[in-house]
Amino acid sequence: MYKCPKDLGLIFFPAFDWMLSPTHPERKERLLYTRDQLTEEGIFDLANIQEYKPRLATLADIQRVHIGPNLDKLLTPAHLVSAGGCLVAADSVLRQEVQRAFALVRPPGHHAMRVVQGIRGFCTINIEAIMIEYLRQTYGIKKVAIVDTDVHHGDGTQDIYYHDPNTLFISFHQDGRTLYPGSGFNNELGSPAAYASTINLPLLPETGDAGIHLLFDELIQPILQDFAPDLIINSAGQDNHFTDPLASMHFTAQGYAKLASKLQADIAVLEGGYSVTQALPYINTGIILAMANLDFSCVQEPSQPDYLRSQPVACTKHLEHLIKHTQNIWQNRKQKQQELLAQAQGVFRRDKHIFYDHSNLQEQQQETAFYCNNCSGYLEIISKTRAHSTIIYIINHDTCPHCQQQVHDKLTKAKKQQAYDFYFLQNRQLDQLSTW
Repeated sequence: MYKCPKDLGLIFFPAFDWMLSPTHPERKERLLYTRDQLTEEGIFDLANIQEYKPRLATLADIQRVHIGPNLDKLLTPAHLVSAGGCLVAADSVLRQEVQRAFALVRPPGHHAMRVVQGIRGFCTINIEAIMIEYLRQTYGIKKVAIVDTDVHHGDGTQDIYYHDPNTLFISFHQDGRTLYPGSGFNNELGSPAAYASTINLPLLPETGDAGIHLLFDELIQPILQDFAPDLIINSAGQDNHFTDPLASMHFTAQGYAKLASKLQADIAVLEGGYSVTQALPYINTGIILAMANLDFSCVQEPSQPDYLRSQPVACTKHLEHLIKHTQNIWQNRKQKQQELLAQAQGVFRRDKHIFYDHSNLQEQQQETAFYCNNCSGYLEIISKTRAHSTIIYIINHDTCPHCQQQVHDKLTKAKKQQAYDFYFLQNRQLDQLSTW
């Protein structure tokens, strides 16, 4: 078997010139303290670790995933470099220069949905999704599993892949009844054609290392093995840590490192984590050592409170029920998918209300999947804000000529009636986003 020259590639981009405000928790120090810690520990001098410089993603890279009438105006150079750093990570792994890669970049991305009208949860574009679609376009990768370890539900990633049976999205996070974005419940399982390709695992506040490793060992790992992806991507949010100011979980740096060692993600991408001095340098060090197959047993925060020694009984009971319930969903997914497809009778529709918290913008969406007996069909999205209305059609890689003609006819009719302000066609077969 071919042996990669290096075990781990690292890509750093702290985005010195990008911030939502001078005192915002999403700031450059999130990575600067980590960089100092890694330098002090001599990580960059290790023979099996290679550092790469990021590059700029192109607008075409971003439009492979995202659509929006003002998308180009929302992008800054920092967004292009953050996404580009992920593309460098992807290249380093697929070119077999390294076995795995970790993109420590910002701004983050997992709250950014397919349609982009503004900033949601510090995110403008979904850097993992941009990387995944680049991998598919450039290297022909098909089946991908995303494991989102951020304390917040990765609602943007879920939205993008809700209809895709070839992308398994698993998110464990603090229960949406107690934390932004208020979603990610266990009954959010994907559309009929992709039923159970979305797996949400909401956890009670104060869940600790024991809980997440029980969840991984009993549920997540068996699902990953059964799905058998070509690549595993880790949305490596670090705000489940017990010191994080934006959440209420009890994970430690050791817990994160052990999880990274078990998961063995091909590519990890930094997401959240806002305990800048007390957690991030240690969590990142632990994850890097684990991904590089090095000893991480000595990694530990400066201090740990006594309450971390035992997980609340309520958390353990909740996890046991969640594991059993989700195992049943996964085991019966194929039969349930057929039932849901039969009920849909060729059309699946969902209405979404989306709030862009940074700009106080409300968006209403009606998303409709049209199924076909000869292909995977196509997607229609109608998006409305107070300022404008937009209609979007998405042609999949295998959409048949008959369905493509339907899309063309519908767009032509809508444009003739002047029903919307903006008209978009995302054609994945041509790798092209066009306006009408």
